[in-house]
Amino acid sequence: MFELLFSETWPWYVAGPLIGLAVPVLALIGNYPFGVSTSLRHIVRLVLPGRKPDYFDYDIEPELWNLFLIAGLVLGGFLAALGGLPEQIGISPETQADLASLGVTNLSGLIPGAVFNLQNLLSAPGLILLVVGGFLIGFGTRYANGCTSGHSITGLSILNPVSLLATAMFFVGGLIATHLLMPLILRGFSP
Repeated sequence: MFELLFSETWPWYVAGPLIGLAVPVLALIGNYPFGVSTSLRHIVRLVLPGRKPDYFDYDIEPELWNLFLIAGLVLGGFLAALGGLPEQIGISPETQADLASLGVTNLSGLIPGAVFNLQNLLSAPGLILLVVGGFLIGFGTRYANGCTSGHSITGLSILNPVSLLATAMFFVGGLIATHLLMPLILRGFSP
């Protein structure tokens, strides 16, 4: 049974409805927003000693379910890895050609080793990816008052206009990063 569940990715027609069912389930148990970024706030809230700044001073009990969500994501990733990781992820031939033109030809494993290795991550483009990219993700998540899962799953399902705008901007940002920024950064990596 374990091998059947975790030996390969689930088809979209199984995984999609399961994700979609999360929203009505959350509505039934109290209309809690679904998202990953708020769990970081909860973790900081739990570990801050003494008097907390206003942003972290709230009743954590109704929000504890979110920490179980994060634990489930980590556990799910671990269980999926036990089923074996793919030798190569499925990438369209067009994307493989685009990556090859940028010097990324070894696509084995979950992440390209030509990009994500110690030498590259400690280079100027690598530090841009780690530091600037990490800051922008964190800042954007807080500025948008939620992450991609929160806005695009919960927000759109309850017809929140701010979530529609946020989701559209996620796509615009992804297109800009893919077609403008990543080619500049990848050209800076050593082959």
